[in-house]
Amino acid sequence: MKICMSSGLNRKSERKSKRMKSPAGLRVEGKAVVRSIDKISAFVLRYGLVLVVFWIGCLKFTAYESKGVFNHASHSPLLAWAYHILDVRNFSRGLGVVEIAIALLIATGPVWPKLSIVGSLGGIGMFLTTLSFVITTPGVWQAGYGFPALAASPGQFLVKDVVLLGAAIWTLADSLRYVAGGNGSTPPKPRKFDDVKAAKSA
Repeated sequence: MKICMSSGLNRKSERKSKRMKSPAGLRVEGKAVVRSIDKISAFVLRYGLVLVVFWIGCLKFTAYESKGVFNHASHSPLLAWAYHILDVRNFSRGLGVVEIAIALLIATGPVWPKLSIVGSLGGIGMFLTTLSFVITTPGVWQAGYGFPALAASPGQFLVKDVVLLGAAIWTLADSLRYVAGGNGSTPPKPRKFDDVKAAKSA
C-alpha cells in the first residue's frame, strides 16, 4: 500500500515538475523566435531601403523620370535654383548619382558602419526634402476635397516617404550601435572582482 502511494506521489510530482518546466521552455523558444524575427526584419528594413533608393536612383537617368523630377523639384525653394544651372536631364542624373551613392553607403552598414552613418544621414536629408514637396507641389490635395484628402499622385506618392524616412533613421541608429560596440565586434567582458583586486595589489 505504501509503495502504491509513493509511486502515485512520484507520478504527481513528475507531472507537476513538467508543468513547471514547460512555461520556461516556451519562454526560451519564444525569445529565440523573436530574435530570429528581429534579425529578419532588420535585414529587410536595411536592404529594402537600399533596393528602393538604388532602383529609383537608376531610373533618374531616364527621360520620363527626369520630367517627373522636374514637376516636383521645380516648385521647391530647396531645389528649383538648380534648374538655372543644369537642364532637366542633367539635374535628374545628378540626383540619380546621389541616390545610388546613398544606397551603396547604407548597404555597407554591417561591414563599414561609419560609411553607413554618412549614407543614412544623406537618406534622411533626401526624404525630408521630398516630404517638403507635399507643401510646395501643386495637385497634392484632391480637387474638390482639399486637406486632408491626398490625391493619388502626387500626394499619396509623396507621403510614403514617411516610412522610408523612418527606415533611414533606423539604419542610422543601427550603424551608430555598431560603432559604439567597436564596429560590431563583441565588447570586452568585465573583469571579475578578484582580478581587479589582484591588479591593484600588484
